[in-house]
Amino acid sequence: MADGERIIAINIEDEMKSAYIDYSMSVIVSRALPDVRDGLKPVHRRVLYGMQELGVYSNRAHKKSARIVGEVLGKYHPHGDTSVYDAMVRMAQDWSLRYPMVDGQGNFGSIDGDNPAAMRYTEARLRKIAEEMLTDLDKETVDFTPNFDDSLTEPSVMPARIPNLLVNGASGIAVGMATNMPPHNLTEVINGTIAFIDDRDITIDGLMEHVLAPDFPTGGTIFGVEGVRQAFETGRGRIVVRAKTRFEETKTGRDVIIVEEIPFQVNKADMIRKTADLVNDKKIEGISEIRDESDRKGMRIVYELKRDAIPNVVLNKLFKYTALQNSFSVNNIALVKGKPQMLNLKDLILYFVEHRHEVVVRRTQFELRKAEERAHILQGLIIAIDNLDEVIALIRASKTPEEAREGLMERFELSELQSRAILDMRLQKLTGLELEKLRAEFEELMALIERLKVILADEGVRMQIIKEELIEIRDKYGDDRRSNIEFSSADL
Repeated sequence: MADGERIIAINIEDEMKSAYIDYSMSVIVSRALPDVRDGLKPVHRRVLYGMQELGVYSNRAHKKSARIVGEVLGKYHPHGDTSVYDAMVRMAQDWSLRYPMVDGQGNFGSIDGDNPAAMRYTEARLRKIAEEMLTDLDKETVDFTPNFDDSLTEPSVMPARIPNLLVNGASGIAVGMATNMPPHNLTEVINGTIAFIDDRDITIDGLMEHVLAPDFPTGGTIFGVEGVRQAFETGRGRIVVRAKTRFEETKTGRDVIIVEEIPFQVNKADMIRKTADLVNDKKIEGISEIRDESDRKGMRIVYELKRDAIPNVVLNKLFKYTALQNSFSVNNIALVKGKPQMLNLKDLILYFVEHRHEVVVRRTQFELRKAEERAHILQGLIIAIDNLDEVIALIRASKTPEEAREGLMERFELSELQSRAILDMRLQKLTGLELEKLRAEFEELMALIERLKVILADEGVRMQIIKEELIEIRDKYGDDRRSNIEFSSADL
C-alpha cells in the first residue's frame, strides 16, 4: 500500500444498497422516463438541441446522420453512438410517432421491423413541428445546465409550444418502474387544454368530451372505451386495439379479408409469419392464402378464404389468436420536478399549462429587459441629436474618448451606456430622416414596454397568450383522428 493510503472497512450490504439506489435514480431521472413538461427523455432533448446547434432546420438541406450523432455524442450525450442514432431514427418514423420530429432521408427502417441503414448512409433535418419545441430557447425561457464535462451548457427542458407528452406518448423501462404512454390527437389535446384553461375545475369526463381516446400513428380501431376511461382517470388502463379490416370478393367469387391498418407497435412481417404458422398448424381454419400487397401508398394484407369459410368467423379467430387484436397497457409515469409520478389526463394537461405559463413569464421578462435597454440607448441618442452642436463641440474639445464620455455624462446627465452609444454613433444618423426613425423606434419601444408590463401584471392576459399560441399550433399542425373508436358490450 502506498504512503498516505489507508483501507476503510465498510459494510458490503450498505455499499450495495447505496450504489444500487444511485444507479436506479440515474436511470429513472437521466435515461428512461420523460419529463412531464416537454415529454422528452434526455437523449431526445439532446438530439433536437444538437440538430438546432448544427442548423439543420426544416427549410435547409439535410445533413448526414453521422454528423448529427457526432455532434450530440461529443457535446451532450456521453454514451454509445447507437443510443443516439436509434433515438433519432425513432423520431423520424411515422409509424412510431404520431407527429414525427425528424425528417429523415434514406432508409429509416420499416413497419416490418427492418433495420435502418447505417448512419453514414442516411440524412436528417428537423421537422417544422420540432422547431416549435425549440421556439424561444434563446430568450432565457428555460434553465441551462452544464454538459458532462462542464465545457458547454444544454437546456434542462424545452420551451415546448406543443403538449408533446400527450400527443406523442412515451415508453421506457427504468429500475423498479416503467412508463408506457399512448399518443393522442393534437387537435383534441389542444381543445382539451383550452377547456382546462377556461375552467380549472373541469372533470375528467369534461376533458373526455374533447380528448376522446388515444390516437395511434398506425390507425386501427380502439375496441371499447372502458379501458380508455380508466387510463384517463387513474393513469393506468388497458386499451384494446383492433386492425382495420373489410371484406371483398375476388373475380373468381372467393371471399377475402383485407387489412388496411394494424394495431400500434405490431411488427407486420412477424404477424403475417405467425398467422401462416397458425394456419399450417390448423389452429385457424378457412384461410387458403395470405398475401402482403402493401406498397408506398399504404398497407394492404390479403387473407384469401376457402370456399366454405364464413368471413366473420375467420376474422374473429384472427382477432383471437393473432396480433390483429392487441392491447396497449397504459402506465402514465413521468418526471414531475425530477420525481417519478403516476399522472391522469388532467394532471398531464395541468403540468403542461404550468410549464407554458412559466415560459411566457420568463420570455416576457427577457423581452422587457431588452426593450428597456434599447429604449435607454435611444433616449441618449435623441438627447445628443437635439443638442448636436454642443455635443460636437464637447467631443472636439476632449483630448481622449474617455474624457469625452465623462463630459457627456456630466453635461447631459447620461449613463455610461448612453454616452458610449453617442460616441459610437455613425455620422449618417445625424440626418433628419434617421432622427425621425430613432423617434419612431423609441415610441414603438415605449408602447411595447407598456404591453409587456401589462402581461407581467395580469395572469389572465398570460393565459390568453397561451391559448392563442395553442390555437395557432392547432391550426398549423392539427389533423383528423386516425384511430376509430368502437363501443363494445362492456361499455353499455
